[in-house]
Amino acid sequence: MDPCYNFMQRSERWMQERAEKLRGQIRTLFGTCHDMSARMNLVDSVQHLGIDHLFQEEIEDALTSIHGSEFRSSSLYEVALRFRLLREHGFWVSPDAFNKFKGDDGKFRNDIANDPKGLLSLYNAAHLLIHGEPELEEAISFARKHLELMSQDSVLNPPLAEQVKRALSLPLPRTFKRVETICYMSEYEREAGNIPILLELAKLDFNLLQHIHLEELKAISEWWKDLYGYMELRYIRDRTIEAYAWSYMMFYEEDFAFTRMFVAKIIALDTVMDDTYDAHATIEECRQLNTAIQRWDKSAISILPEYLKKFYIKLLINFEEFEHQVSDNEKYKAVYLLPTRSWSYQKHKPSFKDQVVLSTKSSAVQLVCVAAMIGWGNRGKNKGDVASSVECYMNENRVTSEVAFAKIDSLVEDEWRTTNQTRLEHGTLLPMVQRVVNFTVSMVLFYDDRNDAYTFAALLREIIESLFVRPAPI
Repeated sequence: MDPCYNFMQRSERWMQERAEKLRGQIRTLFGTCHDMSARMNLVDSVQHLGIDHLFQEEIEDALTSIHGSEFRSSSLYEVALRFRLLREHGFWVSPDAFNKFKGDDGKFRNDIANDPKGLLSLYNAAHLLIHGEPELEEAISFARKHLELMSQDSVLNPPLAEQVKRALSLPLPRTFKRVETICYMSEYEREAGNIPILLELAKLDFNLLQHIHLEELKAISEWWKDLYGYMELRYIRDRTIEAYAWSYMMFYEEDFAFTRMFVAKIIALDTVMDDTYDAHATIEECRQLNTAIQRWDKSAISILPEYLKKFYIKLLINFEEFEHQVSDNEKYKAVYLLPTRSWSYQKHKPSFKDQVVLSTKSSAVQLVCVAAMIGWGNRGKNKGDVASSVECYMNENRVTSEVAFAKIDSLVEDEWRTTNQTRLEHGTLLPMVQRVVNFTVSMVLFYDDRNDAYTFAALLREIIESLFVRPAPI
């Protein structure tokens, strides 16, 4: 046997044993940490370093205690930290918590404008606002204004300077956790009061998970190679890595291995259908494929054009395999909506309202579909593409693209409030809500700055390598 293989095996075994020992030490730390401020910082650091999936019970117990305990801190950083941690986990906290930092006129006092750490904490916390909270909108504007001034004047020291820069681009509750973890692991040891065993476990856990993810990437690449070769559809995009990365963004934990692979394959199969409908098939062929999928039976193969028969066969086989792997109450059915494809072929430009409604039905997640609109307007369209939501709004209201984007941005903000509200109103659904948030954040990652990183994969290369190729230095 290759001695290098033996070394890697021993190394991985050592990492697993060391990680388990550190987990025990950190559990003890949770149990002995009774100071409110220290406990909040412990929870925040564990989450920020990406090891919260290892301490779910400890975090829940800590936050329940924090929520039920009297809190009199006059620190803007601590008040905002408590607000953010509790709201993230479905505990109600009133915006009145920030009244102590306001003057008689109801506005934030200028003396807190010189507290960059407190302002950053306020800025991130306020982005967990729900509908009807103008005071938190004011908090965002106030904090952003002063943080931008500090950034422009270069008065912030690292690592706070880097954290402010990232937050101004995308506030912490809306960031992709694993990318933020990579950034924060390099910053944490420079923070005052850091706990070395947290960082050590974070690096070990990241590398152990990375090994699992890399093996899954190899497996799904082989699956796609077989699928692509059998289908012989040369017009479709090869986006296997991106499909897996998208799934990973929702489910990175070890326990979600099946779900992660399942969703990645669904995204890859959907890409085949998307490219077929958008860029290749005629309207009649679209209808034939749609009819076959609705019938969902081998007898429907005969109604398909010759070049789609192999794809349909593989679609049935893959879903049959999926159904064998899940319980009876989790069976999945394939349903694909045709209206946008008909509009595309007929060069129909739907109303903005119709486009949003259809996108919502197609995605099944309102926040995701609205966020996904961003990025499609300026990248150019395939020959047969349906009018984008930006174009629909421009045509209907006779406005510029800037105005249309502003409108869609406002819809995105509105849906973020709805998602935040769901955390508070449906506590039992919180784990699922977090997956929706992860999915939404992934859309921002793929389509930020009006780009389409799913189609133009080079835009994601650095992130992909950081997540799956480069281990955290130990």
